[in-house]
Amino acid sequence: MSATRFGWLEIIRLGLVQACLGAVVVVTTSTLNRIMVVELALPALLPGFLVAWHYAVQLVRPRMGFGADKGRRCTPWMMGGMLVLGLGGVLAAAAVVWMETERLYGATLAWLAFSLIGLGVSACGTSLLALMAKQVPEDRRAPAATTVWIMMIMGFAITAGVVGKLIDPYSPEVLLRVSAGLSLSTAMLTAACLWGLEKRPVTNSATSAEEALSAPPQKQSFGKALREAWADPRAQTFTVFVFLSMLAYNAQDLILEPFAGSVHGLSPGQTTQLSGWHHLGVLVGMLAVATAGSRWARGRWGSVQAWMVGGCLASALATVGLCSAAMASQWPLQANVVLLGMANGAFSIAAIATMMRLAGEGGAGREGTRMGLWGAAQAMAFGLGGLLGTAASDLAHVLLGEQRMAYAAVFGLQAVMFAASAAVALRLRTPAASAFSRRYDTSSFLKGGSTS
Repeated sequence: MSATRFGWLEIIRLGLVQACLGAVVVVTTSTLNRIMVVELALPALLPGFLVAWHYAVQLVRPRMGFGADKGRRCTPWMMGGMLVLGLGGVLAAAAVVWMETERLYGATLAWLAFSLIGLGVSACGTSLLALMAKQVPEDRRAPAATTVWIMMIMGFAITAGVVGKLIDPYSPEVLLRVSAGLSLSTAMLTAACLWGLEKRPVTNSATSAEEALSAPPQKQSFGKALREAWADPRAQTFTVFVFLSMLAYNAQDLILEPFAGSVHGLSPGQTTQLSGWHHLGVLVGMLAVATAGSRWARGRWGSVQAWMVGGCLASALATVGLCSAAMASQWPLQANVVLLGMANGAFSIAAIATMMRLAGEGGAGREGTRMGLWGAAQAMAFGLGGLLGTAASDLAHVLLGEQRMAYAAVFGLQAVMFAASAAVALRLRTPAASAFSRRYDTSSFLKGGSTS
């Protein structure tokens, strides 16, 4: 017997949990970053390493998702993840304060704190997506994903503004009080949102007889569950898509403002406004896919899958436009950036909706492991994207000797990655994915065998 599917009230409750998650993360990755670099005059490499490390820790996402599958409940993992995340946020603030007098000890505590942040995000975020995959009806997935992500962005914005006012003027005592208050309030709000949300396990009515006879996740080992998820050719293909698209997205995100400042001479305020236009475009793209994926527009504006492919192609086209912007003295940069944001928002929300659909194709009780697999791919891409985007920019400057050519080369590389992402996404709609799996049997690699 299956549980009642989620309506909009339940989706908004999950959105509030995602907003709480984003609220703690934004303080640790932006506010503490600024304090370390400006107030403490520490090398920018230190916060850069800590942020990259918290992404590296998120490679445990498949294990977290498997834990939620094995227990057949996601809410304990979400609540536990939020508590660990809150503890990591408080320890990160304490570490920054400690760095004023003992930099080595403070940096060591910061490493521990960001490890907890990565673990908390993995447990809460993976389980939240798995629960959405189990409980949100197919015709509501794109609007639900948009709602949850918009609420997360609102959590970013509101928290950054409120915390910024509360810690001004800065003092270590104020930072600790604000951090502790934020962690406590987000934990309490998360507990209120999750209370009674997951009443009983969900049985997917679409599960085939063959899947029903397979070993239940509760009796599987983690290694076997992960190999089973990876052996699915569509899961493999989607993992490659997530990695490529997120790598291109994050690499572009970190060099856009430096490019606008150094090549087009925009001031820091103007580049911040340009970034705001990009985020506005992302919001428009998300809303467009949410409308297209709704029951009202089904079949009128194209499938969610088409939006995912089209969003990647449009992202590639907009990034080619940035190549032209690097070479031309006059270019409609703002319009180009808005187009890029719309394309980014379209493919990202379409990808999340597709992720929820594919998670359920592995059979009931396996959504968490599959979500964790794709979450790990995204975390790896985000960690590498920031490093590779800036490193490629620096390397291009050295090799090409001229900043316009250097930025054009980097944006060109990102356009290729976006186009490759679209090509991979197309494989999810054709028999090519099965051919890919037969040709490259990667599951045998995980078992210690050789590929054929």
